Amino acid sequence: MLACGLPRGSADPVLTAELRGVWLTNVASEALYSRANIEAAVARCDSLGFTDIYVVTWNDATTTFPSETVRAVTGVAIQPEFAGRDPLAEVIEAAHARGLRVHAWFEFGFSSSIDRPADGGPLLIARPHWAARDTAGNIASKNNFQWMNAFHPEVQRFVTDLILEVVDNYAIDGIQGDDRLPAQPSLAGYDSYTDSLYRAGHAGAAPPRNARDPDWVQWRADRLNAYLRSLTERLRTRDPALIISMAPSIYPWSKEEYLQDWPTWLNADWIDYAVPQVYRYDLAPYAREVERIISEQVPERIDRVFPGILLQVNDYNPSPGLLDSMVGVNRQYGLQGEVYFFYEGIDKYPGFFTRRR
Repeated sequence: MLACGLPRGSADPVLTAELRGVWLTNVASEALYSRANIEAAVARCDSLGFTDIYVVTWNDATTTFPSETVRAVTGVAIQPEFAGRDPLAEVIEAAHARGLRVHAWFEFGFSSSIDRPADGGPLLIARPHWAARDTAGNIASKNNFQWMNAFHPEVQRFVTDLILEVVDNYAIDGIQGDDRLPAQPSLAGYDSYTDSLYRAGHAGAAPPRNARDPDWVQWRADRLNAYLRSLTERLRTRDPALIISMAPSIYPWSKEEYLQDWPTWLNADWIDYAVPQVYRYDLAPYAREVERIISEQVPERIDRVFPGILLQVNDYNPSPGLLDSMVGVNRQYGLQGEVYFFYEGIDKYPGFFTRRR
């Protein structure tokens, strides 16, 4: 593994070089679908001065590496299109040859499926008691994503085992969760397991029917905090040099909607750095969110904040001027890097990344 651990604790030295990262996906991109494509993508990232690649490892109940953890539940060890290959290993090999860091991005986290609200996809078909439930008793579904119950010990063990499988078997530089790890829609929490857990600590009282009741939100966010703390302790025991990063939504929306109290994660040093998804389409809202992060949320951890910038989604790409201005805002506030979503957008900006080397 490359020697690339980031500082843990404000007394440690900060990064001496800019972090420039990019997410590499298996959706709306051909980059992972052959070894040649991977070699070309990594070479492109290297030529443009990127330092870190966040490669999708887990989404829609499948992996981009052969996983015994997933096969034991669904019978499918890898995304079918990748059968006979190991794209994760191929990315690591190509990137390390060029001195780039690779992070295993567990994109779906505690989400079980997309666009399958009736059954939750193969994970919940195989383990129906793993389902998160809303107040109507339906599988929790938000923005077309369906969810496992992030509070259930079997679900937590499954996700932890999946992450440890990568850490134990690959020369990975880091792991990353996002707005689905650790996370749970605040509309969830009405399954029998979570109901019993809540009642046990509240003199038999049922969880509030108002899913956004502040105390109920906090109770569930605390459960996710405890999970993340336990997970990161295990990971650091396994590999002290491993970089642990999270790419959550903007706070406090992240907590209100997905129970992600991520400033606590960073302020408590449970993670090495945060990549908040500051996905805004105009400069003023972008600058406002960055200012809140720096002045209100993690003022003592600004050396460990690298905003996520939206480079491409569907038919949208920011103008070169807006992109340049957003990076300028980051530097104005002392932030020494950013991560771009996602790889397929970088060629829309000829000269931009090479100018910023």
